[in-house]
Amino acid sequence: MTLEMLRNALAWCTVLNFGVLLLWAILFLLAHDWVYHIHGSMFAISREQFDAIHYGGMAAYKLGIILLNLVPYLALRIVG
Repeated sequence: MTLEMLRNALAWCTVLNFGVLLLWAILFLLAHDWVYHIHGSMFAISREQFDAIHYGGMAAYKLGIILLNLVPYLALRIVG
């Protein structure tokens, strides 16, 4: 695998992962009650716990995207 292929793979991983994060945020904002109803029927959690779990999950996912996809991509762009 060449550096160019690795850079392209990391770039696409970053784009796709941010797309998943955007979809998650849109569903959370626009269909909050529906998603809460589905999860609330499976787990006994309050609305505040539900919001905190999703907010923390989105933050952790975004941090993972930045640290595992975007930073290595930028480092390879600088080196290459």
